[in-house]
Amino acid sequence: MNWVEIKALHKLYTNGEVKINQTLDKSPVFKNHQNALEIERGRKSFTRNDIFLEVYERRYLKDYEKYAAFLEGEGLLKPQLRFNKNDIDLLIQFKQGIANGSLLTRRNELEEAQESVRGFSHMFFKNDKYLDGKTLLIDAINTIFDITLVDNKSQQYLYVLQCKDPNLIILCENGNFLNRDKIPRANGYELWYAGGRNIPKLEYTHQIRRGLPIYYSGDWDKDGLEIFELAKQKISDLKLLLPNGISKSINATDHKSLWKYPEAPERLSGLKPKLYNEEKTLLIIELIKKNHWITEEGNNLKVMIENYNS
Repeated sequence: MNWVEIKALHKLYTNGEVKINQTLDKSPVFKNHQNALEIERGRKSFTRNDIFLEVYERRYLKDYEKYAAFLEGEGLLKPQLRFNKNDIDLLIQFKQGIANGSLLTRRNELEEAQESVRGFSHMFFKNDKYLDGKTLLIDAINTIFDITLVDNKSQQYLYVLQCKDPNLIILCENGNFLNRDKIPRANGYELWYAGGRNIPKLEYTHQIRRGLPIYYSGDWDKDGLEIFELAKQKISDLKLLLPNGISKSINATDHKSLWKYPEAPERLSGLKPKLYNEEKTLLIIELIKKNHWITEEGNNLKVMIENYNS
């Protein structure tokens, strides 16, 4: 049973009805209760009877309250959350183990060994590939243990699009621009791709910069700007390029990076205000108000550089 099913069962308990979605349509949990407890299935929703109330309170209510409190406390209650029950139980055990000290030695060993995602998965989950692609779960583990598990992809070197006579460097959040060499090479832009959030390696780039100015190009969403802030901790003179692409609806594009505090856009989604000038601050506020984002690949590198230096 995953969090979508757990949450839906609770909504059925509290509201008497829950809309059928793709997950619930295929859910063995709902199918079993439908047969055993006479949950009624309509065309668009499930409804419950009094028998369900008694069974839910006996079998599920305490777990829901425990899980909801934990997930909210860890800042994990997001629309895209799909953790299963065993995952949540294990995260709670991790949190308790760190708090009571029983996992501190293991935590220090993981940090010292620069443990990988797959190595951690092999230790604690059913196989070494269990965590592959489960970004939210990996982020939760990193937060609880206060470590950074090494990605299964290489962490130790940059992907670089070189040119004959570079006059500046652009650090790209995504790899898209590195596959489009015409504009950067024609204009003397050397492009670096560190791999999204995988930026610890930037500490070792001083010599290979050759004194060139360096700029950051990325998605203008919560994640992209958070990555900029992390990268700026490693490269203090990193300059943020202002996008020139057209913003898109986060909902319409089924985008997964959601702004925090949409009810208070002036909080800049928890970003650090001192890193953004007035023009960039106003753009972030506008994007939050509209619930929009701007993709990195929708921008023109040359125009961004020219606008920055004009």
